[in-house]
Amino acid sequence: MKIKEMVLKNRSYRRFFQEKKITTDQLKNLIEVARLTPSAANRQPYKFKLISDETMNEKIYSCVKWAGYLKDWDGPQEGERPTAYIVMAAPNAVSAECDAGILGQTILLAAVEMGLGGCFMGSIDREKIAQFIGLSSEYKVVYVLALGYPKEQIVIDDISADGDIKYYRDENEVHHVPKKVLEDILL
Repeated sequence: MKIKEMVLKNRSYRRFFQEKKITTDQLKNLIEVARLTPSAANRQPYKFKLISDETMNEKIYSCVKWAGYLKDWDGPQEGERPTAYIVMAAPNAVSAECDAGILGQTILLAAVEMGLGGCFMGSIDREKIAQFIGLSSEYKVVYVLALGYPKEQIVIDDISADGDIKYYRDENEVHHVPKKVLEDILL
């Protein structure tokens, strides 16, 4: 699969086939790919908590907010929830947002290659997650990746003339993501 095709398939999925489980070995394979990515000053500060059991999935699910633009939607219902999560943590003293982006995108692209999909989540209850996973006080939760086998269709649309960037679901539950056209992002 070419990189552009992978990027097009790598959407922010929020509904999954919950009966299709992800194994710890699959999650380890994703981290194996991610650990090879570039890191600012080669510090490699991030650590990962791999979660794929139902009890922990429920705990992490309770700590994330889904789809801010979909005001009337509280998140995936039972049967459509992620079957795995990866918690990204870094030492408190380290600020490495570029590493977080590189790692998260790499993990999600590797997930696409495996037939999975995910959602990079920053609207999360970091303190609760840290408690749930028993995170050392030397570390902070930075992001969470929700993963599963995608159950929804997502399409990319050009941003309309009114400039509205908000994603939405149509009457058929197809998730639409407006994107700027190339000419609008070139200086």
